[in-house]
Amino acid sequence: MSTTEPATKETTNESQGAAGNIAFWPVMIGIFFGSFLALLGMSTINVAIPVLMNEFQTDLGMVQWTLTGFMLSTGIISPITGYLGDRFSTKYLYVTALIGFTLTSGLCATAWNVESLIAFRVMQGVFSGMVMPATMTIIYQVIPRSKQAYAISMWSLAAMLAPALGPTLAGWLIQSFDWRWLFYINLPFGVLAVVVAVKMIPYYRLNTPKSFDLYGFITVIISSASLLVAFSEAHRFGWASWKTLTLITVGLVSLFLFIRRERSTPQPLLNLSVFKYPRYTFTLIISCIMTISLYSGTYLTPVFLQNIQHVSAFDTGLILLPSSLAMAIFMPITGKLYTKIGPMWLIISGIVLMSVGTAAMAQLSVDIPHSYIVFWMTVRNIGIALAMMPSSNAGMEVIPRELSGHASSANNWTRQGLGSFSIGLFTTMLASRVTVHGEELAASGAVQDKALLGAQAFTNSVNDVYWLATFIVLVGIPFAFVLRNRKKPDNDVNKTAKEAARPARGVSG
Repeated sequence: MSTTEPATKETTNESQGAAGNIAFWPVMIGIFFGSFLALLGMSTINVAIPVLMNEFQTDLGMVQWTLTGFMLSTGIISPITGYLGDRFSTKYLYVTALIGFTLTSGLCATAWNVESLIAFRVMQGVFSGMVMPATMTIIYQVIPRSKQAYAISMWSLAAMLAPALGPTLAGWLIQSFDWRWLFYINLPFGVLAVVVAVKMIPYYRLNTPKSFDLYGFITVIISSASLLVAFSEAHRFGWASWKTLTLITVGLVSLFLFIRRERSTPQPLLNLSVFKYPRYTFTLIISCIMTISLYSGTYLTPVFLQNIQHVSAFDTGLILLPSSLAMAIFMPITGKLYTKIGPMWLIISGIVLMSVGTAAMAQLSVDIPHSYIVFWMTVRNIGIALAMMPSSNAGMEVIPRELSGHASSANNWTRQGLGSFSIGLFTTMLASRVTVHGEELAASGAVQDKALLGAQAFTNSVNDVYWLATFIVLVGIPFAFVLRNRKKPDNDVNKTAKEAARPARGVSG
């Protein structure tokens, strides 16, 4: 293996990034484009579920695996993207993920039955799951520290806009064409994303692992798969059923074995030493708390609009569009404010707005005007914009550059698991509370019409879940006070360049 020319090239690229000579916007365009596209593929399928049931003449449980399988493979791949980025370079990992996502989109569009669609969606999820950790890693390894806060706000914008705009776009495509266009549309944009990434993102490598941790790989696959299936299907199996309890037990035991292995091996698959930085650990806790609460709005609001108010998928997307645009406007503003006032007050302000907006959404009635939902979802999304980026950046900025790939993998892996957990939790709670409220309303005689009784019981249940989400997000406030002392970015260009160059010695292309 040659260690001369490639190592010099990589050292030069990384030193330039540290010195601020890397062009900021070309790199961010390369990151934003691919991140938005990959995450769009996660959100558009929700709208198509009734159409797919009719197309393939199958039941809801089967079609839901087009979403569950995708999330499962996304969660499984997340913890090993740090290793893959170190082994093959994060740029090549990202480009490979985009190529794979584009090709599997084409396969999904040609699916001939629901089984083939599920299989192709699982494959698509593997590549999609590489994108967010890879792009976050690129930001912290290439973008200078002084610009990382703004960069991560733009990255977060892609992460938030894609699921927000996905239902509107999907509703229009299905209404104007058919469900296959949910995947056909990815093909030209996927090719463009690959070209942009190849041209805009510099090649570099900080270190290369000498061995592959097979034991760690097997245990993390078993752990992720078991826990994600348990959380995703608990509302169908029942949280106390033998299936759910067995999956959770297997998942937790495998997770324990994985953690023990990664702490003892010299070449870990996921370097858990990132958790020795308290600031990173506390901000990850805040992010996880907000992720659980965040999924309540993402999941419940479209369900309420479509099931209770009988709004079309396309119109549901339009109702949610103003709040998404407000979030898009405030994301870059948050990036600018971060460098001036630090993370603590931004996170606290964001959590307060999230809790106020979520509590207001817990006051829904069957005939509530759409303007009410638009206003309070906008308040909620502004809170998300203020809090989400600082909670990610405040922890990541203390991680050494050579560990940033592992830190971003741990971040995305944890949040993916809690996303599945929150959906399972909210789905189960929604179903159980519908039964309780239905019995209460029937016993009281307050509602005579059977259809209206069902709608009111469902609405009351949605409100219950929103109240739970409100209390959950408020738990994040005490953790935010830990971030009182700001972590000042290192503006010493020469020092940063030396630090960046040091891990690159002896690395071959």
